Amino acid sequence: MGKKLTKRSEDYSKWYNELVLRADLAENSAVRGMMVIKPYGYAIWEKMQAELDRMFKETGHQNAYFPLLIPKSFFSKEASHVEGFAKECAVVTHYRLKNAEDGSGIVVDETAKLEEELIVRPTSETIIWDTYKRWVQSYRDLPLLINQWANVVRWEMRTRLFLRTTEFLWQEGHTAHATKEEALEEAEKMHEVYTRFAEDFMAIPIIKGAKTENERFAGALETFTIEALMQDGKALQAGTSHFLGQNFAKAFDVKYATKEGGLEYVWATSWGVTTRLIGALIMTHSDDNGLVLPPNLAPYQVVIVPIYKIAEQLEAISERVNQIMSDLRARGISVKYDDRTTHKPGWKFAEYELKGVPVRLVMGPRDLENGTIEVARRDTFEKTNVEQINVVQKISDLLKEIQENLFSKAKVFRDDHITEVNSFEEFKKVLKEKGGFVLAHWDGTIETEKRIKELTKASLRCIPLDAKEEKGVCVLTGKPSNKRVIFAKAY
Repeated sequence: MGKKLTKRSEDYSKWYNELVLRADLAENSAVRGMMVIKPYGYAIWEKMQAELDRMFKETGHQNAYFPLLIPKSFFSKEASHVEGFAKECAVVTHYRLKNAEDGSGIVVDETAKLEEELIVRPTSETIIWDTYKRWVQSYRDLPLLINQWANVVRWEMRTRLFLRTTEFLWQEGHTAHATKEEALEEAEKMHEVYTRFAEDFMAIPIIKGAKTENERFAGALETFTIEALMQDGKALQAGTSHFLGQNFAKAFDVKYATKEGGLEYVWATSWGVTTRLIGALIMTHSDDNGLVLPPNLAPYQVVIVPIYKIAEQLEAISERVNQIMSDLRARGISVKYDDRTTHKPGWKFAEYELKGVPVRLVMGPRDLENGTIEVARRDTFEKTNVEQINVVQKISDLLKEIQENLFSKAKVFRDDHITEVNSFEEFKKVLKEKGGFVLAHWDGTIETEKRIKELTKASLRCIPLDAKEEKGVCVLTGKPSNKRVIFAKAY
């Protein structure tokens, strides 16, 4: 399997990049800032997608698909929205190429210039709300609960695989409601869906909060966030849900006829998570030996490796393994049997350790005779010999145990890295020496928030939803404050 990974403690960034490449998750493409997601990385995304899609549909949402290209004029209709995305937009100006007359190659055909330039979607609010104008006429058409699985492009200057790429995959929910209360309830409901997904499937403990005005989504009146903590003490925004008020409805003139015969603007939400969740998964659980994947999202939860010397032994082992695989699959457990003759068992062990497969089973001729099988778990490296007759139940229980253990371990780390501070000196010291989430009083102004970030590189991650009323003074200005907020350096 080649040389070992760089240790996390030596260079966390290098460790992460090496792991993404060597675990076959993704690689850089020929287009700067855009990545190729390889089959194993995409399999993780598919597992995420399947669980989220199920959760969305259980809460009444339907999937649809909207155009990749958006007329530039649409962006000018909602001022804060265009301001928020203008610097990241890729623009299509022509629709044809031709051979250069001097034979020097392919050039843009200047006779094929678009009458109106098109934006490659950085997000889809504008094209969707132009569509909703045709879909919404009456209160009977509401609520409109739509989700889209798509790719988007945001022209990033500094990129890193999964965490920040020019093109990424995501889902974006866009809903329309008759009342403010219904829209707010929807935004909060999807915030809770993301929370359950992060904790129950990704095994990542998060902090639920609201973004400040400065950090809200462009065009939102309220942005709810789930904030996770990575092993290097940096925060990662893992999902957001936005209450958009009537801003987009007014910009695109989306009104509905009320029961009473009046005409009202609808109320809106949008919400989304992206392939950066794969980055979060890697950085929360993985170690110096490679990926550590929670069973609920692992492409395969169990790998079985045979150990043999002659073909007859492999044949006998395979016969028994096939029955075990069948029983595991009947329990809904995904399993891979690696009977390749081109690689030795030790090489396979290292590969599946690197790829973070939760459980490894090993069977040799002696196991076959004794009716046993070796069970190794990736999270603790613990190995036990189990009777084959009990192995399916053992694996079923073990996968639940590993899932819970990963969450507990991450929660202990997260909780140990939440620090209350009462002065700016203390604030800077904690950021420098410990990292993590810093709970501090803030005077509520954008100016102070920006100044703290300038001085420390720490951003205000969120105002925790469970923040208690507590009188204090802002760590920077000394002005009054009635609750602590969370600051951290972040991805």
